[in-house]
Amino acid sequence: MKYLSDLLEGLAFTELQGSADVEITAVVFDSRKVVPGSLFVAVKGTVVDGHDYIEKAIKDGAIAVICEELPAHVTGEVDFLMVANSAIALGIVAANFYDNPSAQLKLVGVTGTNGKTTIATLLYKLFRDMGYKCGLLSTVENQINGKVIPSTHTTPDPVALNELLADMVATGCDYCFMEVSSHAVAQHRVGSLKFAGGIFTNLTHDHLDYHKTFDSYRDAKKAFFDNLPKNAFALTNADDKNGNVMLQNTKAHRKSYALKSMGDYRARIIENQFGGLLLHIDNEEVWFRMVGTFNAYNILAVYAAAMLLDQDKAKVLTSLSKLSGAVGRFDYVVAPNKVIGIVDYAHTPDAVQNVLSTVHDIRKGNEKVITVIGCGGDRDKTKRPIMAKVACEWSDKVILTSDNPRSEDPAQIIEEMKEGVDPAFKRHVLSIVDRREAIKTACALAQPGDIILLAGKGHETYQEIKGVKNHFDDMEELLAQFREME
Repeated sequence: MKYLSDLLEGLAFTELQGSADVEITAVVFDSRKVVPGSLFVAVKGTVVDGHDYIEKAIKDGAIAVICEELPAHVTGEVDFLMVANSAIALGIVAANFYDNPSAQLKLVGVTGTNGKTTIATLLYKLFRDMGYKCGLLSTVENQINGKVIPSTHTTPDPVALNELLADMVATGCDYCFMEVSSHAVAQHRVGSLKFAGGIFTNLTHDHLDYHKTFDSYRDAKKAFFDNLPKNAFALTNADDKNGNVMLQNTKAHRKSYALKSMGDYRARIIENQFGGLLLHIDNEEVWFRMVGTFNAYNILAVYAAAMLLDQDKAKVLTSLSKLSGAVGRFDYVVAPNKVIGIVDYAHTPDAVQNVLSTVHDIRKGNEKVITVIGCGGDRDKTKRPIMAKVACEWSDKVILTSDNPRSEDPAQIIEEMKEGVDPAFKRHVLSIVDRREAIKTACALAQPGDIILLAGKGHETYQEIKGVKNHFDDMEELLAQFREME
């Protein structure tokens, strides 16, 4: 049983109308989810303002409301709390409603443009392999010690987030590893959580449709580290120019990892091939099942985090050497005629370059690289020509196609991508709006030994067109085409 007074700990409010001595059955910010006895938090979003739904929430049974502005007309006996920022308030009352679960386990957040999913997933797999009960919150899926829960956002809203963490605590989880998106920081979804550590991967061009400027995007990431407690660790990539920026104002223990520069944790690539990576890491040579320089960074970050969480070095390296990364991250298969197909979630210019440079580093001779790539609709348009440019610079042939066009015209998205194609490369570029046909064409063009990269969708099993999610799985499509080669 929770009373409104129980939920106000740590919450700064300017006015309380009514009594805090009322029983609360649920905390909601979506008026459609109101049940009798709810506390409704009116949050001003980017599209919808929760203040417009206060009266509806009360009509449906809300008995208390947190808001920034009182509605003009209110009927019924309802308590009102006025706050300066209802998004911050939502995180606080949600955490209090679920008994602050993040403080009852060790929560580690991973932020950055690329690598978040792989690092969080590897940490989850590693610690489970070493015998701990763990939770995972990621773009691909959420897990509670092996139980899979579908993921709808990289970082859930504060209510869903605290409910998931509470379920992990109830299950006996010792750790939770989660992705922390820039949106989540800017929208105060994680502000009330107690982190044991934070990891920074890298920072490149992404999400400028939301943040508007690169500085704003960087500062959202930095705010996560600014708010870490002094007993947590802040682990950053010293090879990224923004790594030190993340540490400037943090109270946490500052640590770094690097392949090229000086860092507290270092590694060196000895071998890099389709079979895996041989790394010299902390004075040990270890073979890992993942591929590419970007995965060397991911592995090193995971190793460093495990050391900072007081784990045994030998156990960590032994377990980590057996693990594969997240679904849809450099997943590759080989066709009967030796064509290699790679499915990867790369959807930023830097991520595309990382994958293609890895292919370039490990291919053996004159194999051709055919890249199938698109850009999502209703997202950052400025990266579209850059994505195409990078794909062309690192490929022998590029097929521009649809990703998730959402409400936009996919043909228009492709036209905007074409603006980044150098005139000298245009004869090597095809435009095929239908993604299935694009994949089929890539397979038809490939000769034995050639390499096909399907970039952008990775683990996704749908394609969103005009508000409808249609089943579509890049790996399924690739395997279907490969079977035709038998």
